[in-house]
Amino acid sequence: MKGKLIVIEGLDGSGKATQSEKLCTALTEHGVNVRKVSFPNYESPSSALVKMYLGGEFGTDPDSVNPYAASSFYACDRFAGYKSDWGEFYENGGVIVADRYTTSNAIHQCSKLPKEKWDGFIKWLFDYEYRLMGIPEPDCVVYLRMETEASQKLMSGRYNNDESKKDIHEKNVGYLNNSRIAADYCSDVLGWKIVECSSDGTVRPVEEIGGDVFNIVKDIVL
Repeated sequence: MKGKLIVIEGLDGSGKATQSEKLCTALTEHGVNVRKVSFPNYESPSSALVKMYLGGEFGTDPDSVNPYAASSFYACDRFAGYKSDWGEFYENGGVIVADRYTTSNAIHQCSKLPKEKWDGFIKWLFDYEYRLMGIPEPDCVVYLRMETEASQKLMSGRYNNDESKKDIHEKNVGYLNNSRIAADYCSDVLGWKIVECSSDGTVRPVEEIGGDVFNIVKDIVL
């Protein structure tokens, strides 16, 4: 029997890695056979095109690569991970907690398109990855919603205020704002579970956010 796929989604700097780890720890404590995966998988050769894209080798503006091409870079990395790493664990009943997934393409690539094209792009994206490529569809998507101002502060701290370390997405505040609008739209039309992570530019305590995430997921997994 297939397992469950739980996706922790959010914009850059929203705490996805931290909350994914905390959720795995909490689920393990409740006896769940769980694994964490992260996308892109920068340790795998399958992420080569993603690294080139984010590193600005195809252009230093996110719009230098159209949404369909960029989505394919990320999709191939996910397919490789599923086939060579975590797919068997999932197919045999294990629970996968994913730090980003196909849903990240919906957020970040919709932001490059006019809003009237979002529904068509999302339909294409999910058909491409879930049906044509054959990777699993999530059982639950938890969206960590954080204000752009707060996420920028966290990212600056992550890189010790060295802006040169940010990728082409992280450097572009306008792009991140557009992505946040797209994320709010996706969470609404696709039924994602929302956890508010900041208020007036102040980040909520990590433990509080983690408690909200666990309360959402426990009814699906336990």
